[in-house]
Amino acid sequence: MMRSLWTAATGMTGQQFNIDTIANNLSNVNTTGFKQNRVDFEDLIYQTNRLAGTPATELTVIPVGIQVGHGVKAAATQKIFSQGALQATNNVYDMAITGEGFFRVLTLDGTYAYTRDGSFKIDTNRQIVTSNGYRLIPEVILPEGFIAESLNITQDGRVSVKVPGQDDPIDVAQLELYRFVNPAGLQAIGENLFKVTNGSGEAIGGRPGFDGMGQVRQRFLEMSNVSVVQEMVNMIVAQRAYEFNSKAIQTSDTMLGIAATLKR
Repeated sequence: MMRSLWTAATGMTGQQFNIDTIANNLSNVNTTGFKQNRVDFEDLIYQTNRLAGTPATELTVIPVGIQVGHGVKAAATQKIFSQGALQATNNVYDMAITGEGFFRVLTLDGTYAYTRDGSFKIDTNRQIVTSNGYRLIPEVILPEGFIAESLNITQDGRVSVKVPGQDDPIDVAQLELYRFVNPAGLQAIGENLFKVTNGSGEAIGGRPGFDGMGQVRQRFLEMSNVSVVQEMVNMIVAQRAYEFNSKAIQTSDTMLGIAATLKR
C-alpha cells in the first residue's frame, strides 16, 4: 500500500484533535479564570533511504540525503497563562489576581488545588469558599454579626471587616497566593482547578504584591483569556489542513486505482 495513505491519516487524526481543543477553548470563553489550551505538534519518525555525507567518489560526498516522513502527532497540550480581562462585579466576595499566582483551596479529599477563579462565596460557617464549597486556604472566617458590605480586601491580601459596636474595622485574615516554576505543567482537573505535578514543581507561597506575586483586586473577576477571533482563525486553518489531508488520501487512492488497472 502507498505510504501516503497512512501519513495523511495521521494528519487527519491530528487536526481532529486540534479541533477538539479549539472547541473546548470556545466553550469556555465565558468561564471565569479559564486559560487557553494550545496543541503542539511534532513530526513522526523518518525513513532514511540515503544518508547525507555518504561518499560519492574518493574526493566528494553526497551533500543531502533522501528521507521520507511518516506524518504528525500531538506532542503536547499547553495552557497559556496570560492575563485575562478584568470584569467589575460589585460583589464583595469576588477577587481577581493581576499578575502571577493562584488561590489555594482545600478539596474534599483533603488535598490542595489551585485556581484563578475568584468567584468566592460565604457558607453558613461564615467561611469564604468556592462555588463548590471548597475552602479558601489560608482560611478566611468572618466574625459573627459582621457587616457584609464593610468587607475589605486590600491589594496585598489583608482582609478586614466591621462588626456592630466597633468603630474601626478588624483584621480577620491575610491571603496568600501561590506560583509555580512551570505553571503549564499543572494538571487541569475541571471545576476551574489545577493540581500540582512533577512537571509544575512545588507551589511557592507568598504575600500578594511581594516576591513576584500578583495583586488581589476585590469586586473584580478575571475572565477567560480565550480570543474568539484567534480561535475562529485557528478553526479555519485546522479545517483546511484536515481537508488537504483528505485530498491526499483521495489522490493516493486514485493512483492505486490507476496502478490496479494497468493490465486489462
